[in-house]
Amino acid sequence: MTAWQSIPLIQAEFLAGRAEPRVVTPRGDLAADEQATIALFEQARGSVVFIATTERLFNPWTRNALQVPRGTGSGFVWDNLGHVVTNDHVIAGASGATVRLADGRAFNAVLVGTSPAHDLAVLRIGVGAGRPEPLPIGTSHDLRVGQKVFAIGNPFGLDWTLTTGIVSALNRELPTDTGAVIERLIQTDAAINPGNSGGPLLDSAGRLIGVNTAIYSPSGASAGIGFAVPVDTVNRVVPRLIAQGRYIRPSLGIRTEEQLNAALSARLGIQGVFVLEVEPGSAAERAGIRPARLGREAGFQTGDVIVSLGGRPVRRVADLLAALDRHAPGDAVSVTVLRDGATVDLNVTLDAGR
Repeated sequence: MTAWQSIPLIQAEFLAGRAEPRVVTPRGDLAADEQATIALFEQARGSVVFIATTERLFNPWTRNALQVPRGTGSGFVWDNLGHVVTNDHVIAGASGATVRLADGRAFNAVLVGTSPAHDLAVLRIGVGAGRPEPLPIGTSHDLRVGQKVFAIGNPFGLDWTLTTGIVSALNRELPTDTGAVIERLIQTDAAINPGNSGGPLLDSAGRLIGVNTAIYSPSGASAGIGFAVPVDTVNRVVPRLIAQGRYIRPSLGIRTEEQLNAALSARLGIQGVFVLEVEPGSAAERAGIRPARLGREAGFQTGDVIVSLGGRPVRRVADLLAALDRHAPGDAVSVTVLRDGATVDLNVTLDAGR
């Protein structure tokens, strides 16, 4: 007889009469931050979708074309017209996609447009009654490191998963497989895994502030560093994709940097976009826009500061990009710069950007 069988029969009968469920300790109300997180998820969940892509393969022996599963990802409802936003790399190379809503309904999607340079794509589904609400749109130019963020998506096919974290850095750059560089990315420590791509990154008010796009991980799983395309970029690019099916960047051919621009504006009391560099042969060089200079004796010297483009005031880099997006490559626009304390009006013919 083993130790597990050594309780005397009379003692076992005595204990059996007293073997009852434990008394449950009342929990009380959920903490305020828990209630807020639950409310945010329940409100946003219906606007997040599961995307499954397929690929057409040709069998040379049977001469049959087959649709086979290719991958999965996430997306979210953009507007009331059935447009869904996701990452370009989620649907790149696919021949078809199915979009599944939180209520279980599934729809075949039509590709509206893509912008590989921003890793963004727009699909359209034919939703009739019971159309999901679009996510509210926030801003990203005023994000601060340390803000709480919430990511909803379908990692590893585990649908409608919520992870939380903070904004851990801003203005990151990430090269893509095509050689392009995605700029001004939000870095977060919210767990983002394969399948989260294309899903929304939300702030504590439930507003869209980014589109989860990639992770940095040697293992392929979340290592605490994820990236999201900022919503200011999304809100510029997506309307152009819906209207035209593609996005070609109009370009001045200058280099700017958001954080440095904010620091210079605060230090010098000048609202505008400081031109750090001018690309050779660019629209800016042809128009005579002057970059900043760095000398041994004088140190950093500001060049031109762009204060308006096309008649629209420019106070920060996001304003400049938004003003540019109202135009197309080849357009002639007026640019007003602050130069040596005086305003100078220039005429610039925009180039096609990357």
